[in-house]
Amino acid sequence: MGSPAAYYFLILATTFPVTDAREAIMAFSLTSTAFQDGAAIPTKHTCDGADVSPPLAWSGAPPGTKSFALIADDPDAPAGTWVHWVLYSLPATVSDLPENVAKVESLDLPGARQGRNDFRRPGYGGPCPPPGPAHRYFFKLYALDAPLKLKAGAQKKDVEAAMEGHVLATAQLMGTYARSKR
Repeated sequence: MGSPAAYYFLILATTFPVTDAREAIMAFSLTSTAFQDGAAIPTKHTCDGADVSPPLAWSGAPPGTKSFALIADDPDAPAGTWVHWVLYSLPATVSDLPENVAKVESLDLPGARQGRNDFRRPGYGGPCPPPGPAHRYFFKLYALDAPLKLKAGAQKKDVEAAMEGHVLATAQLMGTYARSKR
């Protein structure tokens, strides 16, 4: 057996690389000026308001990022996870989306496409839960090593399948929304 000092050295030597890797992973972040992570999504961005997409911004994409994909969904929906937004092949040069992204299949960004949400429409469909407790809405941004070769109008499952093996990092923003009983 070695001395206790040797064990401490071994622990320290293995701790630093793990910490550095964790910091590199955590560097990729997704934010919104409309709501903080874990906070309520303003009514403006829901079916009870104008139903416009919130502004989103990201930073810290890893080297080698060639495109981004965004999926927003509600895992608390009564019938299972409800998809609110599918956006893919967003160029790596883009680092934000403005409020009220057009609800069309092809965007004015080279190659960017929007898929069909579970409202069966392209683009963003805001929170619209049944009355009751707040639902959680996860906006997940994926940094990819290649653009996805999908036609416009793809569904979440198609995007997830096409992303397999191409995800370099993921950033997430979660907001909540509840509707009161009328």
